[in-house]
Amino acid sequence: MKNSFKKNPGIVCIGGGTGVSMILSGLKKYPVNLSAIVTMFDGGAGSTGKLRDELGILPPGDIRQCLAALSVEPGFAEFFNYRFNKGVLRGHSLGNLFIAAAEKFTGSFGAGIKKLRKILKFSGVVIPVTLNNSNLKAILKNGKMLGNEDAIVNCKDLSRAGIKRLFLDPQAKINPEADLAIRKADLIVIGPGKFYTSLIPNLLVKGVKEAIKSSKAKKVFVCNLMTQSGNTDNLKVKDFVGILEEYLGDSIDYAIFNTGKLTSSLKARVEKVFPGAKLVGYDRAELPKSKFIGENILDKKIRKMNPSDVFIKGANQRTMVLHDSNKLAKILLKLCKQ
Repeated sequence: MKNSFKKNPGIVCIGGGTGVSMILSGLKKYPVNLSAIVTMFDGGAGSTGKLRDELGILPPGDIRQCLAALSVEPGFAEFFNYRFNKGVLRGHSLGNLFIAAAEKFTGSFGAGIKKLRKILKFSGVVIPVTLNNSNLKAILKNGKMLGNEDAIVNCKDLSRAGIKRLFLDPQAKINPEADLAIRKADLIVIGPGKFYTSLIPNLLVKGVKEAIKSSKAKKVFVCNLMTQSGNTDNLKVKDFVGILEEYLGDSIDYAIFNTGKLTSSLKARVEKVFPGAKLVGYDRAELPKSKFIGENILDKKIRKMNPSDVFIKGANQRTMVLHDSNKLAKILLKLCKQ
């Protein structure tokens, strides 16, 4: 059952930091009620992973990116995402430290985020998908165990071996605030983001699939622009959708994918940083127009790597090529009206 269009429709975006923050930055310019439900399983070597290990807090990095994207004060995003390049704080972002302090000050991660929402001005709500401290793990079909999110991201034979089981340890349950937002939504947007470590983990949280399936909202998947070397090699648009629906246990209403091409110079720069990564392919004949929406939604600008992100070698795991947030926002708003 589909919702009729509202003047200020409720749009819930589910995923990780970079992908969801990009969607938020486009949609916040319109009269919509925005909520971002963000993965909480980053256990990598970056600032987020360091703070999680050293302070025992929930990972702040993806939350930080979404808060920055929703800021209404000019220049706040750059300020909040600022990374120190000297001293004991070298490599840490200001926003991560801010969120860590908020958690310690209030006594819980959830309360800390709510405190920040009251103090700072945002054009939407950022919600952790869970408030449980849990790690993402994977068992490959060859028997290899990958013990955390960072190990999965950097596994070079995941695509070849295949995933036998992707799970959370310990099992996490949905944040009640996230549950309510999903059930009340008019449009639910999943993705884009690292497929197996930013998107799918949200569906592994107990209660998330149930909330999505029970919601009357239209369900939309925004497909990644590029494959992830070692993780999603050779997957096409149809493959991404099929795997997502398998984990969701339900069908999505629409899938948005990119038809734009990289310039030769941009392609060379991307291949140098991400060897093996390619634009996600598609076969028009396999994709019914009633469900699959193909548009040139490629942002031709390159996101520069931050040399102060010293915890990640060469900072080369940060996204370079992004969706065009303005074009994507217009497509999503049109779907709200259908």
